[in-house]
Amino acid sequence: MKKLLPIVLCFLTVTLFGQTVRVETRLYAEKEGQELKMDIYTCDSATVQPQPCLVFVFGGGFKNGTRDAEFYHPFFNYFVERGFTVASIDYRLGMKDQKAPGIFNNKPIRNAIAIAVEDLYSATNYLLENAEELHIDPSLIIISGSSAGAITVLQADYENRDNHPSASVLPDDFRYAGVISFAGAIFSTEGTPSYTQPPAPTLFFHGSADKLVPYNKTRFFNIGMFGSKPLAKKFRRERYPYLFYSMEDIGHEVSEYPMQEFLPEIDRFISDWVFDKKQWMKDIHFKDLLRTSDTSTTPGNYYE
Repeated sequence: MKKLLPIVLCFLTVTLFGQTVRVETRLYAEKEGQELKMDIYTCDSATVQPQPCLVFVFGGGFKNGTRDAEFYHPFFNYFVERGFTVASIDYRLGMKDQKAPGIFNNKPIRNAIAIAVEDLYSATNYLLENAEELHIDPSLIIISGSSAGAITVLQADYENRDNHPSASVLPDDFRYAGVISFAGAIFSTEGTPSYTQPPAPTLFFHGSADKLVPYNKTRFFNIGMFGSKPLAKKFRRERYPYLFYSMEDIGHEVSEYPMQEFLPEIDRFISDWVFDKKQWMKDIHFKDLLRTSDTSTTPGNYYE
């Protein structure tokens, strides 16, 4: 049963425009005895008119991580300052105490993805049901995520557009306005995912040397994880609008640092692809000669 937590937990002061960023924590669902909360970030102008909403799903391999990690705050504040409501959500962590996933040991990761998507849908429903009170524009809900969170948002839009039963909890006419993925992938049993309906405009960031979440794909026949490279290739072939930043020779840290170093580029994607609905397909091969990368993280050592 949903209920409103009555306490505003903290306030942050934004210096760029001299506005106060308010952070309110709400309980959006209870599942398997676990309270699932979201932090809602708004600024002083939030009550003027309905705002676009940027939902964020944290990373951590589906085994750890928190919605309020300090590292994410610059990302949240940047978009609050630009007239967005930001909602950072909890979800159940299905890979706690599990062994490293693999092509022949995929049941735990499939379950972890499924319950994370289910929780994202529940959070989305909460936002839709309370859109008027929260001054959110229901037609402008954009989902974003890091690593496991990126897998979750890509999977959620895919299942929503492909009429999967999991998406039946959402209103029939609801579609996410955009997707932002920091090192994500989609789990599929049909090979490279095929969309029954065109997906939301999608921004992919992924390191070409990522060994934790596949940049390319890991598959056995049609079952496997399909990363940003084959997804972008599919989008281009099917003429779906997207922007793909392929970060050359960089590992899994692409799941994080674009949220600090590529904020104007993310803002521009939302403006052009989501708000202005430009039908652009764009691939950027980005090489930073001064950045070195640790590419040693694999599922085997991450889940030890």
